[in-house]
Amino acid sequence: MLQPPNPMLYNKQVILKDYVSGFPKESDMNIVDTTITLKLPEGSNDVVLLKNLYLSCDPHMKALMSNPKDSLRPGNYTPQSVSQYIFSLYGVSKVLESGHKDYKEGDLVWGLTNWEEYSLIPAAQIHFKIEHTDVPLSYYTGILGMPGITTYGGFFEVSAPKKGENVFVSAASGAVGQLVGQFAKLQGFYVVGSAGSKEKNKFGYDEAINYKEEQDLDAALKREGKIVYVEDIAEGLEKCLLLLVNRDVN
Repeated sequence: MLQPPNPMLYNKQVILKDYVSGFPKESDMNIVDTTITLKLPEGSNDVVLLKNLYLSCDPHMKALMSNPKDSLRPGNYTPQSVSQYIFSLYGVSKVLESGHKDYKEGDLVWGLTNWEEYSLIPAAQIHFKIEHTDVPLSYYTGILGMPGITTYGGFFEVSAPKKGENVFVSAASGAVGQLVGQFAKLQGFYVVGSAGSKEKNKFGYDEAINYKEEQDLDAALKREGKIVYVEDIAEGLEKCLLLLVNRDVN
């Protein structure tokens, strides 16, 4: 494809056509060519021009695609008008030009960017510069990015389970949940995972609960003994756990 005159470039974007019902399909989105000037607008401060290298694709994107009226928390994620909506998610990018003193051309950064080849974003959306490049940069969309940071803080600093306790993980097959399970297993804990199907409970847990099929969630949790609960996303289990909180649940 011929490019427009320099410094203009074609910029591929992933656009959501409409709210998604059910499992997302390729037909729910469009890939469109727009143009972008690879130069900061004159007088721009605290904005950064990026070349996006790796973009995350996380389970919570389903909420971004859904109609707010069907959401438990309407307005938190999905815009009220979805037409021509560009996803804004975590990614790894290279700085092409910067209007912020903390970033310069060539820096590798991780933060909120858009599903497109090039993005002009506020510098505040960058969470950190990538200093360690001795691992694949794609790791910063997973284990070294949002899922890994959330997992580490939630498991080691907030939950902080002690020897002899069991670990219960909700949404155990999700981006965060599966990492919690693996960290817990590496630390030698007995781990119980909860997910919505048998197929999802295949991440090496000692015990798995299908919360959609379990007849008595309260009894299922009691039989696991003293547990540390790592909440990833509410599944109806939190009510049962709160009933136990004064006895055996951290």
